[in-house]
Amino acid sequence: MSPERQLAELLSALDRKEKTNQLKHYKPYPYQLAFHNARGFQSDRPAVQRALMAANQVGKTTCAAMEAAIHLTGRYPEWWDGNRIRRANTGLVGGLTNESVRDICQKELFGDPTDDKQLGFGTIPLECIGKITRKAGVPNAIDSAMIRHVSGSWSKVAFRAYEQGAKKHMGTRIDWGWPDEEAPEDIWAQYLRATFSTRGFLFMTFTPEDGITKVVHSLINDLKPGQALIRATWDDAPHMNHDRREQLLMQVPAHQRDMRSKGVPLMGSGLVYQIVESEIVCDPIEIPSYWPRVAAVDFGIGHDFAGVWVAWDRDRDIIYVYDCYSKPGQLISENVSQLNRRGKWIPVIWPHDGLNREPKSGKPYADLYRDEGANMWHTQFANPPTPGEEEGKGGNSVEFGIAEILSRMQTGRFKVFKTLSQWLEEFRMYHREDGKIVKQFDDLMDATRYAALSLRHATTEVVRIRKQLAPMGATNW
Repeated sequence: MSPERQLAELLSALDRKEKTNQLKHYKPYPYQLAFHNARGFQSDRPAVQRALMAANQVGKTTCAAMEAAIHLTGRYPEWWDGNRIRRANTGLVGGLTNESVRDICQKELFGDPTDDKQLGFGTIPLECIGKITRKAGVPNAIDSAMIRHVSGSWSKVAFRAYEQGAKKHMGTRIDWGWPDEEAPEDIWAQYLRATFSTRGFLFMTFTPEDGITKVVHSLINDLKPGQALIRATWDDAPHMNHDRREQLLMQVPAHQRDMRSKGVPLMGSGLVYQIVESEIVCDPIEIPSYWPRVAAVDFGIGHDFAGVWVAWDRDRDIIYVYDCYSKPGQLISENVSQLNRRGKWIPVIWPHDGLNREPKSGKPYADLYRDEGANMWHTQFANPPTPGEEEGKGGNSVEFGIAEILSRMQTGRFKVFKTLSQWLEEFRMYHREDGKIVKQFDDLMDATRYAALSLRHATTEVVRIRKQLAPMGATNW
């Protein structure tokens, strides 16, 4: 055999060895690492229910398939800080149809289902694959498979399709479950039930093609203790270079582009601000000291506290949203600290519910913030008055404010720093149902409206300069 042929066969063998042990070479992207190691809401323990709501083609399915392989084999990498099972275990993998489960999930785990020579070319190492049971009536589909665990015992992974119905998922006890794409409520309920007795956990990966469903709504707006939501866009996937993005976007209808590229729930005409995101985002800039600034808050009485900071380029009449803050369950003192560290001199606009009285003290919430040192405006928010109308008589019409902001967006007079991920996530979710604005996940949007409609109260920092006494006794001024 010639040296060239020997080298070629050696390289082929090394390539096959690597392809049949992908798990060993897995290096997760930052968002994938965050998904694997996510902590539960209001908990310092690994989340028992995780969801990865992500754009297409970012590697979300590969990420989940790697995790499935890690649990099945017990081969936990050094960076692993998530859920860990120290014995052989049972997992359930699901998807929309038998065919999609076979062609997506099974392929990621075991390799191309149509080619026996590709067995082991998935995330589960070839050397760990044991007995495979085929699914009746679905060519090349696996019903279940035994996987060698590091303990020497056998783990088991089974495959089910949502189209088989909830009954097909009943009676199963699992240590972990991976629904790929959003599971219907009744199927999701069966996954939950299947983990109760084992104290197991679930991880779901999906692109929100069905819009704001009950499952999506609960993940975004009503996380329960122990749950976690991780988001990923094309920007989070290094392999999604400019050419690849452009190629994919050309194949996608305009109204689906945010959903496909950012993992934003498909809402179409239901969006409040129907404008392309790229037309309002900008790179952060250094804000000149002579630009007036104003801040606004949504108090978070029964929901998240939110603050937004705006600078106004008066020469070009452009608003820049340059900072934001949103967090639930914080003390008033902590919220005030967040306000003041961004500039105690900046006036803070507040809505009418700041007049509500805190039960224990009996004081209005606006006064409580003022007592803690926040630079609260002297009265509640009101839209700008019409010419000749008294200040404060402009009302607080939400639709008026939205129309004003949308007009600015459409004319290039409203910009948002692209680094404000919390703001942009709310912007993408801000939508209507039956013509009415959905009052969920809108705290930063409300605060933005208060600030943008309060430019007349914006101010610059007053800098007082003291001239030091000169050696020869010059006077102060």
